[in-house]
Amino acid sequence: MKISVSKLLPVLISYFVMGFVDIVGVSTGYAKRDFGLSPVMTQVLPSMVFIWFFILSLPCSIMQSRFGKKRILTAGIMLTALGMFLPFIHYSYPLLLLSFVFIGVGNTIIQVSSNPLLRDVTDPDKFSSFISLSQFIKAISSLLGPILVTVAVTSWGDWKNILLVYGFVSVLTALWLALTSIEETKPREAATFMNSLRLLKNPLITTMVLAIFALVGIDVGLNTNIQYLLSSKFNMDLEAASLGISVYFFSLMASRFIGAIILSRIDNLKFFVATSLLTIVFLGLLVVASSPTIAFIFIGLTGLVSGNLFALIFSLTIQKLPDKSNEISGLMIMAVVGGAIVPPLIGYSQNFVSAATSLLILVLCAGYIYVSSMIYKRF
Repeated sequence: MKISVSKLLPVLISYFVMGFVDIVGVSTGYAKRDFGLSPVMTQVLPSMVFIWFFILSLPCSIMQSRFGKKRILTAGIMLTALGMFLPFIHYSYPLLLLSFVFIGVGNTIIQVSSNPLLRDVTDPDKFSSFISLSQFIKAISSLLGPILVTVAVTSWGDWKNILLVYGFVSVLTALWLALTSIEETKPREAATFMNSLRLLKNPLITTMVLAIFALVGIDVGLNTNIQYLLSSKFNMDLEAASLGISVYFFSLMASRFIGAIILSRIDNLKFFVATSLLTIVFLGLLVVASSPTIAFIFIGLTGLVSGNLFALIFSLTIQKLPDKSNEISGLMIMAVVGGAIVPPLIGYSQNFVSAATSLLILVLCAGYIYVSSMIYKRF
């Protein structure tokens, strides 16, 4: 299949907008400081983003099978823009929650629609590599977030100004995508709630959907707790601790760049098994890190080995049932609700244990992903 760069580029740029959601990680630290929030109330912010993945993923997958992936994706990008602009109406905790709701709804739509649309503009045989490339682009966006927030604070005096930049970029991306002609594949039968939910009777699909739940729980849980871990355990200030988030996203970016190159050349299943096992090891070592330098090293290594897990889980599952890509995409993005459930569990546990000990919840999530890789081998 010949790939059209003019059709591919706006779809790939949508992943850059997708990465804007990770601003929630650094935002929680500033919101906690600005509004004097407790750990539990702070972790409500990412929940307001990620709860929508559970509620809206299946409806979005059904809508895109009826109205088209490009239209639904464009709508999701515009909703993201709206969420970015809201805090400039009035900066308060309730309005910031509402802003994150719109960002969450928009990001849910983007994540459900982008992967199937990417499959339409790429060679199916190289889909796992393009998924890693798309996640690499998302990682660049995620990496830039904490850096740009620091620039916003030092140069403009207000961290929120980064939201304004993100909002305008989202609008421009939506316009570019809307003006691009893309021929979409049509499903053999229209996706429905029952067709989607019926797939969960397949034990492999259920296992892999839960693996996405655990993986996003790790990603968001680490993203939103790196600042607190470094500041509480090593007495670092908020700006210095925010660099830990940048280290994490830089390692994710590097991992996904490498994945985009090698995943089409290596055994994806063996790579899935190996990297999921290493994720357990490095998260466990982060929990017991004895200095900021060691903590930074294991934050980076965790991102490096876990960066391609989403692409691996998604592409390996689609390989089993390629004609059910819309339904599988909906189910897997629904499982992104792990990002709304795991962080509050970590926040609640911090009422009783240290920030480092609370991250054992992430080690358990990584353990499940490794188990899922073993189960996949049996199918």
